Amino acid sequence: MTADFKKLLGARFFFTFGVQMQAIILGWRVYEIFQDPLALGLVGLSEAVPAIGLALYAGYLVDRARPLLVYRQVIGVSLLSGLLVLAEHVVHADLELWSQASLLYGGAFLTGLARSFAGPAIFASVPRMVPAHQLLQATALMSSFMQVARIAGPAIGGLMFGFLGPVVASTAVCLLLFLSLGCMAWISVDLPVLHTEEKWHTSGREEFFSGLHFVRNHPILLPALSLDMISVLFGGVTALLPVFAHEILQVGPRGLGLLRAAPAVGATVMSLYLAHRTLRGRSGTWLLSAVAGFGMSILVFGLSQNFWLSCFALVMSGVFDSVSMVIRSAAVQMFSPDHMRGKISAVNSIFIGSSNELGELESGIAAKVLGTVPAVLLGGVVCLITVSVMAYASPKLRQLDLSNLRGST
Repeated sequence: MTADFKKLLGARFFFTFGVQMQAIILGWRVYEIFQDPLALGLVGLSEAVPAIGLALYAGYLVDRARPLLVYRQVIGVSLLSGLLVLAEHVVHADLELWSQASLLYGGAFLTGLARSFAGPAIFASVPRMVPAHQLLQATALMSSFMQVARIAGPAIGGLMFGFLGPVVASTAVCLLLFLSLGCMAWISVDLPVLHTEEKWHTSGREEFFSGLHFVRNHPILLPALSLDMISVLFGGVTALLPVFAHEILQVGPRGLGLLRAAPAVGATVMSLYLAHRTLRGRSGTWLLSAVAGFGMSILVFGLSQNFWLSCFALVMSGVFDSVSMVIRSAAVQMFSPDHMRGKISAVNSIFIGSSNELGELESGIAAKVLGTVPAVLLGGVVCLITVSVMAYASPKLRQLDLSNLRGST
């Protein structure tokens, strides 16, 4: 791997680490103030609005601009988000409730803004920083580093919040984002703009929506992304973890950090395993089975009243989600033409953002209406139903073979 790719790897690691730490701090603080699961759902909405609303523009910009320059701006926006959350912790005693909420939800909004550009920028940068024969290895390495950050970020964020307080924890978030910015500053290459749009698109409007049209007409990408979106939209429990930690499992912010890190532990173990074993031949079957396993894990988590069983269920959800992510990411990477990588990644981020951020809103509303545990159980059931319907409706997805994903449809 090139030295510049390793610096990009470091920047992505520190960025993800900081954002994951901030999610723990922000979620606990919001629930501490409002004591309402709907307030946690609104955090997801605050992130979803810019993350989804600007995704197509982000992909368009990345394909027309220099992706490394875009990513530097992403980290800068995330740093501003961290400073807003830090400011709320420092001066909250002197603020009205609406002012505290404005700072916290404003931090969430800026995080969503940064995330809308982060995915396309990284997706477009990696294939242009490493040789083609090292692309899969580089992608797996980037995924492993991100999973480690997703483990350490919530765990350390929860521990620092619990033992040292929110000000120290939020300051650490800002320092991590400074480190990420420093790694980007040390990268020596400046990836050129790919001047291929005029060859492939007849108008600016066609170019802007080309990634969306590509995915919509694809016989494998559309059902694969839809399966992930619907299952995580209803089956995700991230937004409700503060409620489980506070009321059901009664483990406080330290336990919340472990709960938040548990899915990433499972995902990391599985991603390291998959780095040495390619899921070929029966990839579609593996994908559908993994999403079904994810749904079953969510059902176990919803029924559990034991902290360690809950952690185990979340670990297994991460294991199954990692299998799904690897298969989906391989398909997206291998099917994406070079001149459309940013735009196709943006569509992918819309599906992911819809499932993650809007899933947090759905979780908050469902918990408000049905209760926390019934909302989680409903999500697990919907996930299992979605797998059954998609397996029946999409035979090409069911017959997916990664060894044949070389651009053919």
